[in-house]
Amino acid sequence: MRVATVKHPIPFRDWLLVALSVLLVTLTLFMARLEPLFQALFPDVSNPVYRRESFLQLTLDHLLLVLVSSLISVSVGVGAGLFVTRRGGREFEPMVSSMAAIGQTFPPAAVLAIVVPLAGFGFVPTVVALTLYGLLPVIQNTIAGLNTVPPATLEAARGIGMTQGQILRRVELPIAMRVIIAGVRVSVIINIGTATIGATVGAQSLGTPIIAGLVGNNIAYVIQGALLVGLLAIVSDLLFERLERRFTFGA
Repeated sequence: MRVATVKHPIPFRDWLLVALSVLLVTLTLFMARLEPLFQALFPDVSNPVYRRESFLQLTLDHLLLVLVSSLISVSVGVGAGLFVTRRGGREFEPMVSSMAAIGQTFPPAAVLAIVVPLAGFGFVPTVVALTLYGLLPVIQNTIAGLNTVPPATLEAARGIGMTQGQILRRVELPIAMRVIIAGVRVSVIINIGTATIGATVGAQSLGTPIIAGLVGNNIAYVIQGALLVGLLAIVSDLLFERLERRFTFGA
C-alpha cells in the first residue's frame, strides 16, 4: 500500500530570506558594476560609485564591529540577568536595569566623544558605544525570560534532586531561551544600524561611504552604504526569527 506524502510549501519568509541574502551578496561583490545605473540616476555626480575601499571589505569591517560588540553585550547582559534572578542578586535588579537603561539613553555620538580622548580613534571607541547601546534589550529579556519559568516547575526539579546548576541548564534556560534570543535579536539589529556612526571617528564600516557622501554632497554614496546596511539588518532579523522558531537548548 502506497503512503501519500504531504509536501509542505516553503514559507514566504524563507523565500524572502534567500532572495535578500542573494541580493546582499551580489551588491557587496558587484556594486562597482552598477556605475552606469548610478550615473544615470545622478548625472551631476562625477564619481557615482564609492571606490576608496571595496564594499566587501567595508561589509566585513562592519560585521566585525557588530560581532565583537554584540558578543560583549550578550555575555555581560546574560550574565547580569542571571545574577539578578538568583536569590543573592535579586536586590540588585533595579540598579542593573537602571544602569543598562542609562547606557542606552546616551546618544552614540556622546559616548564616542567621551571614549575617543581615552582610547583614540577607530575600532575601540565604536565597540564601546555599541556595547553600551546593545546591553539593555539583552538584560531585560534575560530577566523577563527567567521570570517566566513556573515556580511549580522549579519545585518539581528540586524534588527530583537536581542541583541549582542543573536546574539552570536543564529547566530555566530552555524555557527562557526564546525570550533571551529575542533580546539578542533586538540588540544585534540596533548595533547593525548604529555601527555606521563609527565612521565619524575613523572606524571602517558601511557608514564610511555614507559619511563621505554627506561630506561631499554625493547622494549616490549615501544610498550605496544605506542600502547595504538596510539589507544586512533585514537578513539578520530574518535569521534570528528562524532561530527563535527552531532553537532548542541543548539539542
